Amino acid sequence: MPTNVLDIPTSAFVFENQEMISQMVREFSEKEMIPNRMKWDESQHFPIDLFKKMGDLGLMGVLVPQEYGGAGFGYHEYVTAIIELAKVDGSIGLSMAAHNSLCAGHILQHGNETQKAYYLPKLATAEWIGAWGLTEPNTGSDAGNMKTTAIKEGDEWIINGAKNFITHGNSGDIAVVIARTGEPNVSRNASTFIVERDNPGFRQGRKEDKLGMRASETAEMIFEDCRVSEENLIGEVGDGFIQSLKVLDGGRISIAALSCGIAEGALNAAVQYSKEREQFGKSISQFQGVSFKLAEMATKIEAAKQLTFNAAEQKNLGRNVTKESAMAKLYSSEIAVEVADGAVQVFGGYGYTKDYPAEKYYRDAKLCTIGEGTSEIQKIVISRALLA
Repeated sequence: MPTNVLDIPTSAFVFENQEMISQMVREFSEKEMIPNRMKWDESQHFPIDLFKKMGDLGLMGVLVPQEYGGAGFGYHEYVTAIIELAKVDGSIGLSMAAHNSLCAGHILQHGNETQKAYYLPKLATAEWIGAWGLTEPNTGSDAGNMKTTAIKEGDEWIINGAKNFITHGNSGDIAVVIARTGEPNVSRNASTFIVERDNPGFRQGRKEDKLGMRASETAEMIFEDCRVSEENLIGEVGDGFIQSLKVLDGGRISIAALSCGIAEGALNAAVQYSKEREQFGKSISQFQGVSFKLAEMATKIEAAKQLTFNAAEQKNLGRNVTKESAMAKLYSSEIAVEVADGAVQVFGGYGYTKDYPAEKYYRDAKLCTIGEGTSEIQKIVISRALLA
């Protein structure tokens, strides 16, 4: 049986923790994920039961302190877990990352003690699945112009509007929601609220039919006179965007790790196939055109991982990681697409069929260049940091 990460001594060296987590996730993936990943992909099934098991292993609260029921680890261990999951199925890595870094992460970073003590244990054990709502149908990167509003009425806030492209938008038991509490396009015009699924006026919306990451649920959340208590306001009124930008810094490290995992999974599949596939009396791995391609793929993955773990290290040290996380996310996501494309090419015609895993890595990788800020947005973030 896999070792529970909660049993790993927190005083152990980070490298030892990473090795233990890698081994645990590999064993878990082989048993629970590999036999089912294509069924989940084809049916767009979000395997909630799998995430409950991941909660038992501590994977749904990697960054949550032990006092709140989490594993109490840092970003090195967190990145390692995402990479290992994404090597097998990017969808599962994506959902695990969104739950950890966005929903639980927002409450951990910005919630008060009462909020953390109540919600984090439920999230860390996957008793509750978490969602995080910022994006809207007509305001993706233009979040300052969001249409979802929250109006104060007595001791309650009334939320109206819709959020889309939300991971776990339908299945999440709890959502951290950013809503506009001021005028459009002015500073400090948004605030953050914790909304539980059974709140009146909070209902499910359209589920997206996606190219890839199909086992990670992406859906719309709709709010119609949804009343939440003043106690569910995270931080101060007007702090919503400031909080979100800090949360997204960590979220970009998550997507960078996800990208590295998908790329590494695609490379591993290509290497194995190149050794097995024979042409002209020898394996295709012996042809320079193939071996050089594999070498380039491996080198770029290593560079992506170095950027990602550097951002993780800076995050652990409590430093501003806006530039570092954007660099890691930009490079790793673009490399994931490139490597997945290269893997399909190594497989040849078989790479275009569902009989082999290359096509799934190819489909899954593309989201990494879009989610939590497109590659173009990352370049804006990086250039602003350089020119500040």
